[in-house]
Order: sequence, then C-alpha cells, then structure tokens
Amino acid sequence: MNNLKKVGLTALAGALVSFSANAVEMSVSGGASIGFTGEEKVNTGNGWSMSDGLTFTGSGEMDNGWNVTVTQIIDSSDGVANTIMDTRTMSIDMGDSGTLTFSGTGGSSVLNAIDDVTPTAYEESWDIVSSASAIPAGVGGDDMFHYSNSSLMDGVKISAAYVPSNLGTVVESSMDYGVEYTGIDGLTIGAATGENNAAAASLDITNMYVKYAMDAFTVGYQTSESDSETADADKDFTAMGISYAVSEATSVSVNTSTIDYENSSLSDQDSTGISVSHVMGSMTIKAAHNTVDNIAGSASADRSAYDLSLAFAF
Repeated sequence: MNNLKKVGLTALAGALVSFSANAVEMSVSGGASIGFTGEEKVNTGNGWSMSDGLTFTGSGEMDNGWNVTVTQIIDSSDGVANTIMDTRTMSIDMGDSGTLTFSGTGGSSVLNAIDDVTPTAYEESWDIVSSASAIPAGVGGDDMFHYSNSSLMDGVKISAAYVPSNLGTVVESSMDYGVEYTGIDGLTIGAATGENNAAAASLDITNMYVKYAMDAFTVGYQTSESDSETADADKDFTAMGISYAVSEATSVSVNTSTIDYENSSLSDQDSTGISVSHVMGSMTIKAAHNTVDNIAGSASADRSAYDLSLAFAF
C-alpha cells in the first residue's frame, strides 16, 4: 500500500511540474468612478453614486497552439453590501477557427451587444431618462456561449450566440447571428438577426447599422425591428449619431432615436442626446444630457435627465 501511495504521489508531482512548465500570464487591472445624475419631474433622491471594479485575467497557450483566457471582474457598487462577481468568462482562441467564449456571468448575445452602436461620446440618446422604452435587443446573462471569427475573409467578422433555456425563468433557449464588414477604410457595416425568448412573449429581432469615420468626424445610422408573439406589440427603432473629436483628448456627440410602436394608441418615443468626454491620462470626465418625448408611447410624458461621471483607470 505504501508503495502504491508513493507511485501515486510521484505521478501527481510529475503532472504538476508538467503543468507549471506551461507559460501562463496573469494580470490585474481596475477602475473606479463617481457620478451624479438628475432628472426633471422625478425625485431621484441622492444623485451621487460610485462604482469600482478589479479585473483579473489569466491566459496561457495549449500544446495545440490554442490560447485560453479566463477573466473575472469583482465589482462593487452602491447598495451592495458585499463585492460581487460581475463577469466571469473563459475564451478559447482557436486561431483561424475563431474564438469560443463561455460566460458564467455577464455575458452578451450578438444582438444585445449592438443594440445601439451609433457614435457617441458617452450615453445613447434613449438612456438616463427613467421609464423610457427599451430598444429591441437580444439576451444577455449567465451560462451562455458566444462565437466569433474574423479569419474567413478580409474585413469580415461573423458572430453567433446561444443562451440555453432555464426552466426557472426562461423555458426556451435563444440564438442570434451577426456579420460585420470593415474592409473599407473608415467604413463599418453590420447586420444581425435572432430570437429573444427571455421575455414572456418571444421576439424575432433584426438589426442593421452603418458607421463611417472621416478625419475627426464619425457618423452612424441604425435601424432594428422587433416582431412579438403578442398581438399589436411590434417595435421599430431608428437611430442616428455624429461625433466629433475636438482633440485627441476631447470628443462631443449628438444623437437622436425613435421607437415606432405597432400599437396605434401609442405615440412615437423620440429621444435626443448630447454627450461630451475628456481624457486626462488615466482620468476621464464624461457628461450627457438626454431628452425623451412621449416616454414609453405616452403623449403626455416628456422629460429630460443628465449624467456626470468622473472615472479613473489603474
């Protein structure tokens, strides 16, 4: 029995030595921010808040040349008694075969990641104002897969995501797919389609966008539509934006968007936003002021809000 133990320990030690010989890179980065928000006609209480986070990353190359990267973000924000694991991902870079990512927490589907990609210095035009209708988007969350590949054709990137069902909350799984073209200098064109089955009524969503950067200006246009299983509940979304780099450190932008409801009793929700950002080394100052008319389709609900942020990266 003692000899068997010695053999087992020797084999285990050899395995550990073999594993430790592989090159593994570890890094830690972080950031913290303090912000202030306010909104007309709404009692927001104390508008001050802060957030902070630490990002731990470990990566290493396998014997077959694949690279595996594990990322964990510990995030703490106001109102949370203890630190929480904000994001946990494991990515396998398979070279020309693409990259497969599994997100334990904090994942995003293809459609969810491109809900509004019009150029902005800070926030999207429909954000900040409370109770404004959410734009058509995919599923994000925990325990999901994401695949991307930029090696099939120059300037072309394909993506796909799969969110498994969860009998506790989501009975049916969701899938979406996307393609993006950047083969012409300054031009970005993208499209995606898929399902969002996280809601009580499933949604079929399509999304298309185009952006063009020329010197200090970047302009963008986006349109998406959501077809719901619920009668008279479809939404069409359009957005436009233009950003201008005043200098290498300062950018400003103007954005607009509209949500058109299939329900004829609802008015179009129109949003306008102005944003600015300024970078000074590891410190970034950002501000946004947004106005939303006909909030969630209500013709009597018009409101504006603003957001200020001071962030540090380290």
